[in-house]
Amino acid sequence: MDPFDRLEATIRDRRGADPASSYVASLFAKGRGRIAQKLGEEAVETVIASLGDDPAKIVPEAADLIFHLIVLLADAGVSLEDVRAELARREGVSGIEEKAGRAE
Repeated sequence: MDPFDRLEATIRDRRGADPASSYVASLFAKGRGRIAQKLGEEAVETVIASLGDDPAKIVPEAADLIFHLIVLLADAGVSLEDVRAELARREGVSGIEEKAGRAE
């Protein structure tokens, strides 16, 4: 199992834990709006880190971003396998073509 799959399994396992003792459980308890807010905060922090001179500062922010994305996916009932399947579907298709083919 790769690190992303292990993280996803841990997040799903902690969903029903005590929010007082689990950060993941506390996010789920606060609802999708709070989870989405945290994801947005982490995205902004990743962008800010990417504008600096030290690429190493991007890594922990990217890890936080991916962590919160997986929490959001879990809350929505979406798995990393679902995301992998979508990326596989897009493989070999230009980004411009793929975006034009999406239903609005």
